[in-house]
Amino acid sequence: MVSPLEGCVGSLRNSMQLLDSSINILDEGVSDFPRLAKVLQTTRHFELISESDLQTAQSALLSEIRPEVDNLLKRVENYLDKLERREQSLIAKCDLNDGRLGRNSTGDSASRPSSRTGQRSGGKAVSAQQELRIKALKAKKDRLSYAVETLELQAKQRERQLRMSMAAPQQFYED
Repeated sequence: MVSPLEGCVGSLRNSMQLLDSSINILDEGVSDFPRLAKVLQTTRHFELISESDLQTAQSALLSEIRPEVDNLLKRVENYLDKLERREQSLIAKCDLNDGRLGRNSTGDSASRPSSRTGQRSGGKAVSAQQELRIKALKAKKDRLSYAVETLELQAKQRERQLRMSMAAPQQFYED
């Protein structure tokens, strides 16, 4: 009786070994499952929106930004005008100081002493007192011409300011 049962026991052992190897194979395949599940999980990196939503967002952004940009541009223009006026006034002040010091702003001060020699070579004898008077009159002429130029510049600046102040209300009515 031992021999028929030995065949069954052998077959049972083979089946158990086969099941054990199958369990080991499944265990190896399933042990990495949590990592694979995480790796294979889909994530959305980009959200797609419709074209109309995009255009409404752009127009809303534009309506928020445009007034600020316009305001900044006006401020920059005003500041540039202010700097230009300041530059002109500094140039005028420099010219005035040059005139007060008896120098010509164009650098022609070297040609002034030649007038004295030109008068002597012309045959007319000029006294020292007349030379001083001529010098004083030339200096006065330079100062007065500079004053005229300064006043003309100031008049132009005021005209421009008046035009700008008159143009500003018209811009608001046009918008």
